[in-house]
Amino acid sequence: MDSVFTSLRKLFHQQLLDSVLTLDAEGIPSIADKGQKFSKLVSTLLISKLGQSSEADKASGQHSGHAFEGLCLKFIEKCFTRLEHLRKGKWTCYQVTSRRSGISEFEQYRHLHELKALALQHPDLATALGNEYAIAPDIIISREPFEDSEINQPDILVDSNVARETPFRKVNNDTTLLLASISCKWTLRSDRAQNARSEALNLIRNRKGRCPHIMVVTAEPTPSRIASLALGTGDIDCVYHFALAELRQAIIETGNDEELQLLDIMINGKRLRDIADLPLDLLA
Repeated sequence: MDSVFTSLRKLFHQQLLDSVLTLDAEGIPSIADKGQKFSKLVSTLLISKLGQSSEADKASGQHSGHAFEGLCLKFIEKCFTRLEHLRKGKWTCYQVTSRRSGISEFEQYRHLHELKALALQHPDLATALGNEYAIAPDIIISREPFEDSEINQPDILVDSNVARETPFRKVNNDTTLLLASISCKWTLRSDRAQNARSEALNLIRNRKGRCPHIMVVTAEPTPSRIASLALGTGDIDCVYHFALAELRQAIIETGNDEELQLLDIMINGKRLRDIADLPLDLLA
């Protein structure tokens, strides 16, 4: 009998196969780069391991990306809600549908709201700052600060004389805290990898307080392109593949030892994991 996470992962893959993970009339998968032979081969093998895909014209990148974000959110949220025995507090998972909303509503980034307002009033300031204050992840996971009654359940741990600045106490802060910023990349090209890195660095540089988890989920089939984002440390926590075990098996079947070695370097170096690892990593 499958575990809950295994069942949810299979459902996630089936929902992708029923929507945007398709084959065109020539049998080319929607995640493949038509101009790259290896990309087409490994994508075809990968899809065959996930289930039966339908035939359809390749959707636009924007449509595919938005659908991928939505299905990633559903999977993460369903898994995360099953971990209530391992986490405490009030959590919210949602997809960011407007690039204008940004992250200034969260406690660590409240100051960015004022910064944006000043930049709109003073063009010279906007030129100097660039758009570092305009950060809008694809998926956000947030949490509410604790009421003192929750903190003091086992004993009177805090009162009005101590811990008067921490934002994790509701009495000190009534603003939601950003736990995780998740960027979803249907496929990866050099510009998309760079965008994810830039967003991650802005989250790190502009925060006041604890840095949120910074994660990327992708369906990119080519290890060399995944490596453009996964290799290196200091910005992104980790890159998560939507079907890592199936991808590795597909690459083995291609006989491309170089790509397999690169994939294993990322996995063994703790830079690439499966999407089913993500909900548990949020507990750290």
